Amino acid sequence: MDYVKLGNTGMDVSRLCLGCMSFGVPERGAHSWVLNENESIPLIKKALESGINFFDTANVYSDGTSEEIVGRILKEHAIRDEIVIATKVHGRMHEGPNGAGLSRKAIMAEMDNSLKRLGTDYVDLYQIHRWDYQTPIEETMEALHDVVKSGKARYIGASSMFAWQFLKALHIAERNGWTRFISMQNHLNLLYREEEREMLPLCKEEKIGVIPWSPLARGKLTRDWAEETARSETDEFGKKLYAATDEADRKVVERVAEVAEKRGVPRAQIALAWVLQKEPVSAPIIGATKMHHLEDAVAALSIKLTPEEISYMEAPYVPHPVLGFN
Repeated sequence: MDYVKLGNTGMDVSRLCLGCMSFGVPERGAHSWVLNENESIPLIKKALESGINFFDTANVYSDGTSEEIVGRILKEHAIRDEIVIATKVHGRMHEGPNGAGLSRKAIMAEMDNSLKRLGTDYVDLYQIHRWDYQTPIEETMEALHDVVKSGKARYIGASSMFAWQFLKALHIAERNGWTRFISMQNHLNLLYREEEREMLPLCKEEKIGVIPWSPLARGKLTRDWAEETARSETDEFGKKLYAATDEADRKVVERVAEVAEKRGVPRAQIALAWVLQKEPVSAPIIGATKMHHLEDAVAALSIKLTPEEISYMEAPYVPHPVLGFN
């Protein structure tokens, strides 16, 4: 396993981050396909054995049960100071006023709730899951700064927003002497490359770590175009992400399959290798519900795509609607 500094910090993270939306109580939250605790243990242990030290979850995943399961498993099988735990805040956690968003009240309450569920005194990376249009960004950034100064989070990060919003948040933090974001968790893969226009150059210029979600496009890049899975059939959010560009996306998927066949490796390795080679990506967030998902992800670290292969897979791409921000 290779390790990199996350953004402009001294914190080492593995070049792969294990996304923990796959773990939770199936009867809780929006995803019935998640793995329960007993099913999650072998995958998290395998990730640790593979050298992955970076784990990303969120308070909203499976109604908080993802944090609970991940926290218990990591506490039993990992040394706390060697791993990096990331979680997120924004989504609705209870009905009624103040049950969601990025107000000072919500951030302070949800930070404590996440720590309780994770069973730890601090998280290494606390991220805003989306932009909150109802709360002044100044309020959000000061609250996050206070969370860091209280010792409950080591660093802060952001996820999926417009580049102008991210730059505004960075500027407000700098102007007030508050803690800056060190990472951007954005939507990036061979089927969705809109982040290359503004967000990736901004992150490179500002020395922000990039930890893309859905690097395999909800699995679309790993199988034949018409093939469905239990997750894809019930993943309403995933259906919205790629519905408008089917014809162009299908051509990209076919070219990934061609490159993979020529190399004699699974398609997932080729698609993930593309993300790993995209500057300034630090660590793609991989999802895993089967052991071979982890094995393919680790194998992708050893693949060096040629400029010709990259150009061939990228060529059919067409501009996509900006998606994934809500």
